[in-house]
Amino acid sequence: MSAALRTQAVRAARQIRPAQVRNTRSYASDHGHGHHAHGVEESLGMGFWIAVGSIPASVLVYMVSRPDKNGEKTVIEKWIGQAMDMQTEMATKNHNNAAAIEQAAKDRHLFYHVPRQRHIELKYPETFGHGSPYNVPAGHSVNMDKVVAHYHQKHLDAEERKAKKLAAAAE
Repeated sequence: MSAALRTQAVRAARQIRPAQVRNTRSYASDHGHGHHAHGVEESLGMGFWIAVGSIPASVLVYMVSRPDKNGEKTVIEKWIGQAMDMQTEMATKNHNNAAAIEQAAKDRHLFYHVPRQRHIELKYPETFGHGSPYNVPAGHSVNMDKVVAHYHQKHLDAEERKAKKLAAAAE
């Protein structure tokens, strides 16, 4: 036989041969090696505790829902009334906060759109004369004659007002 026929025959035999059965291992402890299954303690479960707890809870709710011997409101009605009072208080607070925010927005709008005063009165006009007259570059000094005349006139007006007040007080 030729080599090509031999390889084809081997390939065909491999395809036809069934897959080998694999033995699975058994982990059972019946072989006498001394392994025994441990006992598992199972709890009663959440459903049991819910069922048992619902009995005293329902008795408690029944007792709380009954009115007093004096005919007063039940505890549940008092709690609901307190919750309603808290809701009305919160609604009042929210309303007051909203009104305050609206007023603040109106004030802010007002302050932003008010025409600003461009003239600022000086408390100490002599500050214009401070500074060294030396080492000033050409064109950097300002003619202060108008400023001096303005404040001199303001001083004369103030003196005149004071004289009028003194004359009125002397009479």
